Amino acid sequence: MFDRARAVIPGGVSSPVRAFNAVGGTPRFIRSAAGPRLTDVDGNTYVDLVCSWGPMLVGHAHPEVQEAVLAAVARGTSYGAPTEPEVELGEEILARTPVERVRFVSSGTEATMSAIRLARGFTGREVVVKFAGCYHGHVDALLASAGSGLITFAVPGTPGVPVSSTELTLVLPYNDRAAVTAAFAEHGDRIACVITEAAPGNMGVVPPEPGFNQFLSETCTRHGALFVSDEVMTGFRASRRGQWGLDGAVEGWAPDLMTFGKVMGGGFPAAAFGGRADVMSMLAPEGPVYQAGTLSGNPVATTAGLATLRLATDEVYAHLTAAGDTIKAATAEALSAAGVAHTIQSVGTMFSVFLCEGPVRDFTEASRTDVAAYAAFFHAMLDAGVYLPPSAYEAWFLSSAHDDAAVQTILDALPGAARAAARTQK
Repeated sequence: MFDRARAVIPGGVSSPVRAFNAVGGTPRFIRSAAGPRLTDVDGNTYVDLVCSWGPMLVGHAHPEVQEAVLAAVARGTSYGAPTEPEVELGEEILARTPVERVRFVSSGTEATMSAIRLARGFTGREVVVKFAGCYHGHVDALLASAGSGLITFAVPGTPGVPVSSTELTLVLPYNDRAAVTAAFAEHGDRIACVITEAAPGNMGVVPPEPGFNQFLSETCTRHGALFVSDEVMTGFRASRRGQWGLDGAVEGWAPDLMTFGKVMGGGFPAAAFGGRADVMSMLAPEGPVYQAGTLSGNPVATTAGLATLRLATDEVYAHLTAAGDTIKAATAEALSAAGVAHTIQSVGTMFSVFLCEGPVRDFTEASRTDVAAYAAFFHAMLDAGVYLPPSAYEAWFLSSAHDDAAVQTILDALPGAARAAARTQK
């Protein structure tokens, strides 16, 4: 399959990290999935800790999601007109987050691209501030020091992106308040927005330091800029209300704009951006900022997302937390027993394993992880029937379908994988 794929698709994959370049070997081509498991074209079955990079919160092929999707497909797959499911999904998103209006798109990249355009249109300014190691999709202006894809493949800069696209982008170290203060002191009247992953997961999981997101929000407000919180990964995954439910909802602040994806699409290509009503009213057809998409708000995708969010109860998040705690503890024990330096970091139900001394608080520190040791760890886990992210710079994801048997498969695989990682360091 990989030979056939490389004959028709660049690198044989439709998204770079799938190619296994970072860990070596041949990528697994998946034929089917159910609950917590994947089955490849060779008939091998794996417990899945990728979960389609986050969306499969309630597991693969959940019967209630499947039933809702089949019913939607039976009514037609695309109309190019408003539908009831997009309104219902919008209402569900507004009920869980501080956004007042929401606009649907088809990918996280579209969501962040549109949010940046809207922020520039609303403020009349052009400079965008982002953080090294935070990934916001392959938007030209944001593809600078952009996290896992570029770290993994050591892309030298951003080929194909003209200097004019990034010269208005300021890239700062993550979790660095002094750098933010200095940037606003020098460029404050030109900064349209600050965009950040609400809790970065694209350089591994690097939690915002306590109060950091609130500091960003308040700094933007003080200078007339907008605070854009990218929750494409963390939204409805880190907690029922995303990362905002863990900090903003507790501390009493809200972003001006937010982006969503992954879980809210239930495994289908769907994403959204939303925020303050006065900002969102600048979008066409109400305002002058243009954004459009033929498949935006697709009835099948929004039905899948709505079904998934309705299944994402407090009990689901409690299960993800408990299972995650068990796996994190066992991973730390196995790596410690093998003598492998490691740091395990979490935000809500998301976590990742850095093979280096910690803590890891920014892109530079994340880059210290031992990629060769991770590759050995990855393949040992794969051979034992556990599918990890094929990159040392990614989050691990669980679903509510990860039952005791699935978790035990992971626990059984860890000691051997830790020893494999240790052998690369001798």
